[in-house]
Amino acid sequence: MSEPVLQVKGLKTYYYTEEGVVPAVDGLDFEVEPGETFAIVGESGCGKSVTSLSILRLIPSPPGKIIDGEIIYHGQDLVKKSEREMRSIRGNDISMIFQEPMTSLNPVFTVGQQIGESFRFHQQMGKAEMLKKSIEMLRLASRSRNTSSTIIQTSSPAVCASAL
Repeated sequence: MSEPVLQVKGLKTYYYTEEGVVPAVDGLDFEVEPGETFAIVGESGCGKSVTSLSILRLIPSPPGKIIDGEIIYHGQDLVKKSEREMRSIRGNDISMIFQEPMTSLNPVFTVGQQIGESFRFHQQMGKAEMLKKSIEMLRLASRSRNTSSTIIQTSSPAVCASAL
């Protein structure tokens, strides 16, 4: 049996406010196996976005903080990674499409340019190669939803993780 691509063990992400401590995620556990599609579905405010932000280590601090748990990605605990190490993982290995459609895509730029930005930043591609790769990824996405190890926040109340 292969190792899970992603394991979340006992994740606790709390927010510290003037009114007190808010446990946004309190002891979450799940695993995503290679080739599996996984979804977290729930009501507004149940912790879907905080879970995704925690995995990417994008919780605004203060007031938020991951206070306990492990986020194991390909055998490495993301909670223990430096910010520099996380920057190389974000967008390259793990990505999030934010829920708010007005901030997800910029109408001034083509979709290809916006997808390509990640390739240019993380893989130092030139413009032509970046656009070619963006078109390739759009074609792959139209054929299969399992094209990469990705965490996606969709506009519906779900967080999906797909892994090869």
